Amino acid sequence: MNIRPITNEREYQNALQRLELVFDAKKGTEEGNELEILSILIDKYEHENFPIGMPDPIEAIKFRMEQMGMSNKELAEILGFKSRVSEIFNRKRKLSLDMIRKLHTSLSIPTEVLIQEYN
Repeated sequence: MNIRPITNEREYQNALQRLELVFDAKKGTEEGNELEILSILIDKYEHENFPIGMPDPIEAIKFRMEQMGMSNKELAEILGFKSRVSEIFNRKRKLSLDMIRKLHTSLSIPTEVLIQEYN
């Protein structure tokens, strides 16, 4: 096993190919250890070179509601008024700190997502 940090695209592609070969290795074996280390190195390289931005706060709320099978009416029960939900979704009203707290608690959306600026 000759593992080093991944510093360029060619090394990244080679690491992905090797990962495919050892993907089913059993934990605690030499190949299992290689799998674990390669996974960490690949994840680090991807995080540094292919960053994924935060989702739009309003789209995150809509997505989470869809995941939970939640209606606008149910969201209105959390935020206070049906008209408020409509204003937020139409981007006519910004999220207040109180709304962010309620959304974070009720929908488990990270506060980092909800506090972002949006149009």
